[in-house]
Amino acid sequence: MMKNSKLNAKDLINVGIYTAIYLVVFFAIGMLGAIPILYPLEYILVPIVTGIPFMLFLTKVEKFGMVSIMGVILAVFWYLMGYTYIPTITYILAGLLSDLVLSLGKYKSFKFDVIGYWIFSCGMIGCAAPMWLLTATYMEQVRDSMGDEYVAGISRYMPSWMGFAGIGIILVSSIIGAFFGRKMLKKHFERAGIA
Repeated sequence: MMKNSKLNAKDLINVGIYTAIYLVVFFAIGMLGAIPILYPLEYILVPIVTGIPFMLFLTKVEKFGMVSIMGVILAVFWYLMGYTYIPTITYILAGLLSDLVLSLGKYKSFKFDVIGYWIFSCGMIGCAAPMWLLTATYMEQVRDSMGDEYVAGISRYMPSWMGFAGIGIILVSSIIGAFFGRKMLKKHFERAGIA
């Protein structure tokens, strides 16, 4: 039973630490996007690998708002990185909806953790969405920085239907990532006394 539902300094520190870890892992895998043929792999690899820090983060979450704040931080980060307003919307929505789902399981149910993690991971679709929703402007900016060959490559390997397919791909990879994160938690983090 939660004694206090208000977020405190320790909660905010945990949000900051795990958001930073999540971002570093995400950003490292996101470098695959520099090679157009590997861009779609991000929908598979990001949820699998970020499952470890996210599941560890959930061991610290007991109050509504922590996952939502993580979503807001990611939204601001991607906006500042030049990904337009679209990932700002998707990450804020994904963070809030994920928090709501996790709260239904009282932040203690692995079933709800998996669903919440999938919803949260779907926020990443917003990073690619400008190429489908703001095509002319986005492709012109990309052409200026990466060249015609790159634009042709991402147009070929990231067609607009990937936005919808991404939801299903992220579902499967989020389930794998959640189980992988849970296994790592049990095997390593609990032994080290940090989970």
